[in-house]
Amino acid sequence: MSQHPPPSSPPGAVASAAAGAAAAGVRPGNRLDRWRESYAVRTASMTASEIRALFAVANRPEVVSLAGGMPYLPALPLDTIAAIAQRLIAEKGAVALQYGSGQGEEVLREQIVEVMHQQRIQAHPDDVVVTTGSQQALDLVSRVFLDPGDVVVAEAPSYVGALNVFRSYQARIVHVAMDADGLQPEALDEALTRLAAQGQRVKFLYTVPNHHNPAGVTLSLQRRPAVLAVCRRHGVLVLEDDPYALLGFGGDPLPALRSMDAENVVHLGSFSKTFAPGFRIGWAVAPHAVREKLVLAAESSVLCPTSFGQFAIAEYLQTYDWLGQVKVFRELYRERRDAMLDALAVHLPQATWTHPDGGFYVWLTLPEGLDAKAMLPRAVTSRVAFVPGTAFYADGSGRRSMRLSYCFPTAERIREGVRRLAGVVQDELEVLETFGSVDPSPHERAGSVDSPGPELA
Repeated sequence: MSQHPPPSSPPGAVASAAAGAAAAGVRPGNRLDRWRESYAVRTASMTASEIRALFAVANRPEVVSLAGGMPYLPALPLDTIAAIAQRLIAEKGAVALQYGSGQGEEVLREQIVEVMHQQRIQAHPDDVVVTTGSQQALDLVSRVFLDPGDVVVAEAPSYVGALNVFRSYQARIVHVAMDADGLQPEALDEALTRLAAQGQRVKFLYTVPNHHNPAGVTLSLQRRPAVLAVCRRHGVLVLEDDPYALLGFGGDPLPALRSMDAENVVHLGSFSKTFAPGFRIGWAVAPHAVREKLVLAAESSVLCPTSFGQFAIAEYLQTYDWLGQVKVFRELYRERRDAMLDALAVHLPQATWTHPDGGFYVWLTLPEGLDAKAMLPRAVTSRVAFVPGTAFYADGSGRRSMRLSYCFPTAERIREGVRRLAGVVQDELEVLETFGSVDPSPHERAGSVDSPGPELA
């Protein structure tokens, strides 16, 4: 349909129509997108990241990518998984390839309950909602709880995939400080008290307590009851996103927040890190009334999660030593973590970084005056990639920081990648010494937000 008025339109009609549309909050279309004026207001937060184009280059084999949070799938027993898939289709294909329950298949929900026992969570299969990865669980919880303008409190920094979901529901994100022991209960209490005094509606705390993405730290055992007590006192739900809990390099995993306060915690889990992300199977465990809302929201979204993936994972958990496989992953990632920390100590002593005791990530902070986001194009030119820290803040903070991932490259490639990164940092320091710092543009100061794709999240 034409965007121009008919020939009989009086002079000034176009300008008057444009002014009226602007007053009504309607955005005019343009030649590139004729439907722009029809989009929902919430789509304004759906912006592509300028770093995505760089990562199309960064995925080339000559580039050492320390960016992606991809599990090392060659370590899986692929022949066993192939046999499971073949047997499943041959023996149960008519069921496994059919529509299923919106809540998820009971056989898998029973297995998920057993998996959560590792973290001392006591639950019934009826408490579990199977989702299309834990990313869908984040979306469902947000759809159930968030109205435009509501507040989500989240750690600083926070998982980029969660920030994108909260923004899509037009929530305001308020960050709370972390340190080497995770989220700081005192800072959380101060933030919630301040927000309450301002009349802000805080719907939930979002936290990744174990082997944090991106910070690599773990909420200490001593702080866990304190965080829960703060949230109870303020009447704030806790959204516990916990995909890395079983990938610790020490002893048994710490008890989940859900195990300490089942009525005030929605616990999210995933098989993407301990098994394979391609199955796209995660879950949520929630109080009864919340669970009912999540099931209804899930049915309206996808009808049901993949039946075949659910039956395949259930068979894997029932017939294979899956805990033994998790230990294989843990030792593999421990070796690569050590390679990264050793390389950083040798090549980048002028920087600081976290020392993860599990998971996939190291959070590195550059010397004063450097900008990781501005440095990324030059790093890719030097054949090394990382995710700038700005991706993990709602307000564009974190310019001196970056997330380095050690889960996928070999130890040798990690050492080479850190060596290349150190060369880029040294060049930047020399430029800084010669010319001084360069202020970011007004757009950057306002906080442009990065949204890396799933292979980076």
